[in-house]
Amino acid sequence: MTSSLHLPPLQLAVVLPTLNERGNLRALVERLSTALEGIAWEAIIVDDNSADGTADEARAISLADPRIRVIQRIGRRGLASAAIEGMCATAAPCAAVMDADHQHDPALLPGMLKAVAEDGFDLAYASRFAEGASTEAWGRPDRVKASGMANKLARKVTGVTLTDPMSGYFLLRTEVLRKDAHRLSGVGFKILLDILATVEAPLKVKEFPLAFAARAEGESKLDRTVVFEFLVGLYDKWLGRIIPTRFALFGTIGALGVVIHMAILATFMRIFGGTLMGTIVTPFEVGQTVAAVVAMTFNFILNNALTYADKRLVGFVALARGWAKFALTCSVGLLANVGVAAVLVRFGMHEYPAALSGIVVGSVWNFALSSKFVWGKY
Repeated sequence: MTSSLHLPPLQLAVVLPTLNERGNLRALVERLSTALEGIAWEAIIVDDNSADGTADEARAISLADPRIRVIQRIGRRGLASAAIEGMCATAAPCAAVMDADHQHDPALLPGMLKAVAEDGFDLAYASRFAEGASTEAWGRPDRVKASGMANKLARKVTGVTLTDPMSGYFLLRTEVLRKDAHRLSGVGFKILLDILATVEAPLKVKEFPLAFAARAEGESKLDRTVVFEFLVGLYDKWLGRIIPTRFALFGTIGALGVVIHMAILATFMRIFGGTLMGTIVTPFEVGQTVAAVVAMTFNFILNNALTYADKRLVGFVALARGWAKFALTCSVGLLANVGVAAVLVRFGMHEYPAALSGIVVGSVWNFALSSKFVWGKY
């Protein structure tokens, strides 16, 4: 069956990961239309279920402009994974990823497309630190300095030699992306660094200087998590194949919880250790219980915010239910911990190695159960 439509072949998809960007969309679509005049393009807005109705606004725009498509993600979060989904959702031979907050200039897109589609480059990207680039309009010298340090560390860890591997504005052939999409970590927000550090064949890259602008509307979502997600992304590319990133985070937070536990127990014993609390319980038993509850709550809060950021529980009811499930899974993990250690001691192992073995087994058990039953993710 032959289609009756006579549309020019699609040349470019512009992927726009969004979170609460409703007020920026219409003006950005107008800028894209102006910059890409004469080019067959589409924009794919990948929205992480924004509370401000960004996805609904994108659908409203699409009714008048069919070049605009939207993917509304429920229960999934993260800029990198959103970019991957958007690039895999298009039939266009080339895809660009850019911010929806007007900090990235769409006027660079035709030149970037020409470099990849006609001039033999595998990837083109916009650099904030290339000759001719500018960050003055950004108005954030602290972030400029932090980005420079992050770029330096990224180049050292991954071997990437670009001036701005942390850039969020780039364009590449979609076949390059799809070939290695299954190997990308999708962790954090720096998808370009993920791609460059993952693909086996070296990519021929062209750099474009970028005049980095201030946000048009809203506030940056990266300020609170930029350092954490950057370090997580580097860890995933460096050691993630040895110890899975999510388990490493879970274990690190668990270790912090042990420190919190011991600090609270020591404080409690220093204050109440000399008192007689009754014939049934001792000060140590009460302090141990208080410390365990506080440390467990600490672990739950940090895991919910960091380890399972893409499955984060929100709202009092969801948090209370999640905390109760987490407490139950930790109780099961404690039994596994004690049981394994006891068996090993009975078989002649020294107490300390046995205790360490029990801790490892308990941690793995806690991770597996909480991943499934608290955050619904293996």
